[in-house]
Amino acid sequence: MAKKSGNKSSPELREDISRSREDVERRLARVREESDFPKRIRRSVQREPVPWIIGAIAVGLLVTAVVTRQKKIVVSARPGSKSKRGVLLETGFLLGALRVAATLLKPVVAKFVEEKFGHYATRGRPGPKGF
Repeated sequence: MAKKSGNKSSPELREDISRSREDVERRLARVREESDFPKRIRRSVQREPVPWIIGAIAVGLLVTAVVTRQKKIVVSARPGSKSKRGVLLETGFLLGALRVAATLLKPVVAKFVEEKFGHYATRGRPGPKGF
């Protein structure tokens, strides 16, 4: 049989079809491999962990800064009110006095608690059977 121009024989067509199938399969496998993002990220982290760690720290700091950001409230002092320095001194003095008082009263409070609730500490649980 004579070949007509543009027509291929049956074996040639089968070879072309099988080649094109193999080509499509290869391309599809490549697309699947490239679209597997979790696998790509895992490989990237294993190969280059330092940039990923730095990036995670940066994202953490950014999220922390955004979450903990508070609105600044400005309060102006009134003419008759105490100054900031005076309030701070007064507060510091009171805290110091409370600390000294707590140190001095600690033995008294401990003795009072021991007298009131000491019998609970001396009263023991019954032991296990046989002892």
